[in-house]
Amino acid sequence: MTARGVVYLVPNLLGVVPPEDVLPKRTLDVARSLEHWLVETPKPARAFIKSVGSARPIAALSIASMSEVSTSIDALLAPARGGHDVGILSDAGCPGIADPGAQVVAAAHAAGLRVVPLVGPSSLLLALMAAGMNGQRFAFHGYLPVRADARDAALRRLEAESRAAHCTQLFIETPYRNAALLEAIVQTLAPATRVCVAADVTLPTESIETRSARDWRRVDAQRYAKRPAIFLLEA
Repeated sequence: MTARGVVYLVPNLLGVVPPEDVLPKRTLDVARSLEHWLVETPKPARAFIKSVGSARPIAALSIASMSEVSTSIDALLAPARGGHDVGILSDAGCPGIADPGAQVVAAAHAAGLRVVPLVGPSSLLLALMAAGMNGQRFAFHGYLPVRADARDAALRRLEAESRAAHCTQLFIETPYRNAALLEAIVQTLAPATRVCVAADVTLPTESIETRSARDWRRVDAQRYAKRPAIFLLEA
């Protein structure tokens, strides 16, 4: 009987930075050795594989998109069932954590394949570590509504839930709308509610600041325009 391959969850970089600065040796070694990849988007996947230095020419690798609707999950996992190790890779950060990958991992478990998560950067966890907020109880909500009234209602709801459950609330925004979100935060939340903005995490331009909503009013929200950021609040 042919031995089955391992399904590795490979964390991607959060931006342009030397891989050795944020990825441990084992993660780099595995990534360099893999011939088969299941990825969120092929173009950034190839850039990552090139940056870590694959043991094979990139053109010789099998790189399949997990979002390709014409490809079934069963077909994506065929190399692993045939004895080849497979890497799952999202565009940035950890696959399956606010990024694609969970469905493929669930199918791998159902198929009896070994799933191995590798160590690497998660902007959500790094922001939570650095925020000085409750790390015992927290929730990630993804993107808040775009419409101003719905967004403000969502902020008030998250603040109330944080106050009632002593829970840190995490959320994100499309980078070009960061400034508008921060302006809404300072106008909507109670003055004493603590807010952290973690931008460009792991990059040379990284900034992580926690202030009260009142104190954020004195900060130019435009400094966060077009920068990938995680927002956290604790009431």
